[in-house]
Amino acid sequence: MSENPQCAKCTKVVCDSQAYLKGPENCPTKTRQDIIQQALNEYDDPEVREFARQASIQEAECYMNLPEGLTMRYPRVEEVARFAKKMGYKKLGIASCLGLKDEAEILSEILENRGFEVVSVCCKAGAIPKERIGISGEQKIKGPDDFEAMCNPITQARILNEAGTEFNIVVGLCVGHDSLFLKYAEAPATVLVAKDRVFGHNPVMGLYLAHAPYYRKLLRKE
Repeated sequence: MSENPQCAKCTKVVCDSQAYLKGPENCPTKTRQDIIQQALNEYDDPEVREFARQASIQEAECYMNLPEGLTMRYPRVEEVARFAKKMGYKKLGIASCLGLKDEAEILSEILENRGFEVVSVCCKAGAIPKERIGISGEQKIKGPDDFEAMCNPITQARILNEAGTEFNIVVGLCVGHDSLFLKYAEAPATVLVAKDRVFGHNPVMGLYLAHAPYYRKLLRKE
């Protein structure tokens, strides 16, 4: 097999043009044609094709060509609602962190006002003590003497599965817990809020500030 792709480090970036053959030697557009063709076959499934088609339409509608130039149009929450409408979904699921209850409530109101039926489940559903998954007292956030319920993304996923949600929205689940939710949820999902306790749930700030004095430590070698 040829060298693994390193798209994040590409200096040519020709894959969004017809000059893709001029890409670097490890460009997957050149070296992974077998996988690309296999993936393209998946789009022949009518359901997958329509999902991808509507996603691309939604992408284009997020821009406006104004006299002063290309301008952004919709925040992500608006984009989520519009995409769900395009797909004809009626019942949406929200899998949220308890710490973002207010945000989940606002999202639910927004979606209900658009005519959707909304089912929401928070991460602490079940009130299962963290000891159930082997957490010691010293590993708790509040300390060994306090009860702490474990985050329960598998339960969140299965409750939304049982409710028959057609599209799920992740709101602030922890790293790893979000992974388990996505693994066990049956309906397709999107992430509206990615938890970042330091940057106000705007994790890209960690990348923007990686070369700044206070957060240069993010680039440390281990």
